[in-house]
Amino acid sequence: MRRSLPHRTAPGGGVDYGDRVKIALMDSGIGLLAAAAAVRRLRPDADLVLSSDPDGMPWGPRTPEDLTRRALVVARAAAAHHPDALIVACNTASVHALPALRAELEPAVPVIGTVPAIKPAAAAGGAVAIWATPATTGSPYQRALIRDFAGAVEVTEVPCPGLADAVQHADESAVDRTIAAAAALTPRGARAVVLGCTHYELVAERIRAALGRPVALYGSAGAVAAQALRRVGVPAAPGAAPGGRLMVLFSGREAALSEQALSYAEARLLRTVTPAH
Repeated sequence: MRRSLPHRTAPGGGVDYGDRVKIALMDSGIGLLAAAAAVRRLRPDADLVLSSDPDGMPWGPRTPEDLTRRALVVARAAAAHHPDALIVACNTASVHALPALRAELEPAVPVIGTVPAIKPAAAAGGAVAIWATPATTGSPYQRALIRDFAGAVEVTEVPCPGLADAVQHADESAVDRTIAAAAALTPRGARAVVLGCTHYELVAERIRAALGRPVALYGSAGAVAAQALRRVGVPAAPGAAPGGRLMVLFSGREAALSEQALSYAEARLLRTVTPAH
């Protein structure tokens, strides 16, 4: 396990922790941006590998077996660049492919899955709404999380057809339309909304505005980023000297952040680092 070295002041300011950490993230599309930005904020010096699957997306309609096959291709492409950990920044892939990914990559590369933040949302008390894709809404997986962690609170499952796809394509009108439809299904008494798809975190403020009242939003990006650093064995260090490198892979091919991705603040934050070569 990687351990950080004593830190020192870096030339030009910031803190140089003397070690280099590389975190890979995988998803079918740009849902991984929220977790990648969270890693960047915690470790500005971390190298990032973003591995997505434009050739095979969307993953949601695929059978579990087919989805697992695609996820393994994307994970192998990331693993070829020798990351210290791999974040599966996709709820659907975490449900269906996590055992296969861990069986292939661990212990050499720790694999961190993404779980909807139902537990912390329920622990805060009050009614909870869970926004998720139609495939996840009502699924045995989500129902088990509700049973295990939210049995004492009122929970409403809100399907969001088309929202992830609208976010993926940065389709402003479709994002507004699908958010409005989900907001209309969200009970007025809900104190918290769990964002059960990583794509949704990219439009969190638009969701908050559409709800039209104070509601706590619970995403997973910050938690999985922190867990990845814990698994690697390095501390969070927001004051570390910036300069982490960035590699983008599209279905295994080296690429660049797309125009659609760069419409989101999370991708623009990542673009400030040095591309990897």
